[in-house]
Amino acid sequence: MRILLIEDDQRVASFIRRGLAAEKFLVDAAHDGQTGLQWAESREYNLVVLDLMLPSLNGQEVLQAIRKKDHTIPVLILTARGAVRDKVELFESGCDDYLTKPFAFAELLARVKALLRRGSAEVRESLQISDLCVDVKKRVVTRGGKRIDLTLKEYALLEYLVRNARQVLSRSMIVEQVWDQSFDSFTNVVDVYIRYLRNKIDQGFEQKLIHTVRGVGYVLSEEGAP
Repeated sequence: MRILLIEDDQRVASFIRRGLAAEKFLVDAAHDGQTGLQWAESREYNLVVLDLMLPSLNGQEVLQAIRKKDHTIPVLILTARGAVRDKVELFESGCDDYLTKPFAFAELLARVKALLRRGSAEVRESLQISDLCVDVKKRVVTRGGKRIDLTLKEYALLEYLVRNARQVLSRSMIVEQVWDQSFDSFTNVVDVYIRYLRNKIDQGFEQKLIHTVRGVGYVLSEEGAP
């Protein structure tokens, strides 16, 4: 399950992200409304955790923009406003649940799990780009109908690339999401595993899907690097 966290207080964001990561969720953390909205519109998420007080775009504006394009993804609002009128306004704007600050992480986790169980967001069991197919439920990867065997870490990296197909992903983003640790500029772990994947995914196929974006990172795309 992938969660988008939009929270400008980096200490709070780090606290939430670490807790959700410990529960095996993948978390992207944006620290302003504009970035959060861009990610919500361009990437695939199962849930959005959204703070109201944000720079560039406030949480209410982000929520309204999300709802114009997607009526199904669950949105959990974090707010310091606890008045009944404020809560009613949030629900009328399209949020699925809210949590008043300050809060215990245990309550946040319970609400996240409840929203995901509710089934508001459809979980895609099969991801595909060109002739590459990833069966998420069975963790089976095929290309051109031929099964490709991957290690657990290779599979995790490929699934992250496929879920964010056609989006340029930096090495730091990949390390934080696939390896769940801070980026070390001296490590070449991403490059090593990209090479492993290329040998299994692209080798022997005329159309290459994994592309290097010089100085930035990688992108999975049928059309090459931007």
